[in-house]
Amino acid sequence: MGTLTGCSFTPVLFNFFLSIPRSDASRERIRFPELRKSRKSCFLCRESLYKLKRTGSCTNFGEFRCLSANNDSNGNGESSDSSRDSNAKGTKTALPEQPAEEFDSDKTAPPASVSSRPQNISPVRPVYNNFQVDSFKLMELLGPEKVDPADVKLIKEKLFGYSTFWVTKEEPFGDLAEGILFLGNLRGKREEVFAKLQSQLVEVMGHKYNLFMVEEPNSEGPDPRGGPRVSFGLLPKEVSEPGPTTLWQYVIALLLFLLTSGSSVELGIASQLNRLPPEVVKYFTDPNATEPPDMELLFPFVESALPLAYGVLGVLLFHEVGHFLAAFPKKVQLSIPFFIPNITLGSFGAITQFKSILPDRSTKVDISIAGPFAGAALSLSMFAVGLLLSLNQDAAGDFVQVPSMLFQGSLLLGLVSRATLGYAAMHAATVSIHPLVIAGWCGLTTSAFNMLPVGCLDGGRAVQGAFGKNALIGYGLTTYTLLGLGVLGGPLSLPWGLYVLICQRNPEKPCLNDVTDVGTWRKTLVLLSIFLVVFTLLPVWDELAEELGIGLVTTF
Repeated sequence: MGTLTGCSFTPVLFNFFLSIPRSDASRERIRFPELRKSRKSCFLCRESLYKLKRTGSCTNFGEFRCLSANNDSNGNGESSDSSRDSNAKGTKTALPEQPAEEFDSDKTAPPASVSSRPQNISPVRPVYNNFQVDSFKLMELLGPEKVDPADVKLIKEKLFGYSTFWVTKEEPFGDLAEGILFLGNLRGKREEVFAKLQSQLVEVMGHKYNLFMVEEPNSEGPDPRGGPRVSFGLLPKEVSEPGPTTLWQYVIALLLFLLTSGSSVELGIASQLNRLPPEVVKYFTDPNATEPPDMELLFPFVESALPLAYGVLGVLLFHEVGHFLAAFPKKVQLSIPFFIPNITLGSFGAITQFKSILPDRSTKVDISIAGPFAGAALSLSMFAVGLLLSLNQDAAGDFVQVPSMLFQGSLLLGLVSRATLGYAAMHAATVSIHPLVIAGWCGLTTSAFNMLPVGCLDGGRAVQGAFGKNALIGYGLTTYTLLGLGVLGGPLSLPWGLYVLICQRNPEKPCLNDVTDVGTWRKTLVLLSIFLVVFTLLPVWDELAEELGIGLVTTF
């Protein structure tokens, strides 16, 4: 289960254009207060001056080149004819110095020695070429809508105060700084204050914005009332809320489900390795084989592969039903699942997006663990029933022969199989088992992979909700290290790690109330789940397998 992530290309492109050197002769001096008051100023001026103001790298905010239509264009983004003629002739226009202070026209006129530049004089030559200017304008149009400064002023006056939250500072908030983060001092119980602020926000602004309660970034210490210091973030609804599922997404989800069904059937056929024709086995096992066999030879084995395929698909459906059942009482909407096919396990699970903002961290934990728990419950039942049926020799005609070394892929499942089937059955080259054992094994392995505490996987969401985003970073780095070393998952560690890096690497977005603790029992449940996941995905090395009697280890 995962979510799609935003692209960080826009700020990188902006910083690239901002770093282009400019000549002193071509700069135009404008006053920063005027630009701050004008909401119609160009993207470059507003963002660049904001950056200079924050970093403090420039004490004279007036010296900057403006690209807006009011300064160097005719209103349509093109320079005037006189400017182009001046540039073509190579003439230079002297730009007199502007005063350091802003003068009020109603009080005192500027000194006579200080002259202002006429409005019809254009700069000598543009600081940026037309392509760069068009790129800035395109980013302005395609970028997310930001919070209206007038709304920010009204919200500060109507919502915040001595009885709720005293604002001392404002910072950008959101992935692209499209929101406002209010920092200050809390004046009451955080849950009560947050509920009051939410209701007042609806009364003042309607349903235009969403208010988030998050931990204060770079806080120097805890809140005197107990717990972490909190801040309140404001984002427009169209930016903070996920969009609806499109028609193309439904089409892609259907195609992925068909591919997953095919990979599940292929897994069922591969489980009958001892019954397949020799030419088919040679093609899939001999690296020197080049000519593919006749695929019609596999048709008689499709029917016998369906029970295993149904088992794998049943685990996937139970997994998703668990998510939806947990989300329904909380009024959280989920997207259609995007199943990921895999020929080794039948499927890697599914990516399911949140289509509404989560109210609190407890909801995030409950929905995240509900899916793996439901899938693992069905998988465990199939695995246990399959082991019990494998003891009945009267049904040996339905058994499949698998190499005993396959049971070394999981320490936990290998020990359960060894305890059920006995030493004699496991300490052999092949083991006769019921197909339900394979279906349950694959389902438990898939559920364990999805509960790994990394990124936007179910385990990553559960850890983020239970312990916070900072804890998820530590868990994620540890998980990536273990996957990279092959400690978890054995031969599947590399493909699974690549899948997570490509599709599920980013953590989930914050909840509306991203501060309130989830409670001790939820934290204990998440830790216990991670413990079982590690033992499920931890392979058994040869020395330990020989000592435990899990598989027949051949020594050369």
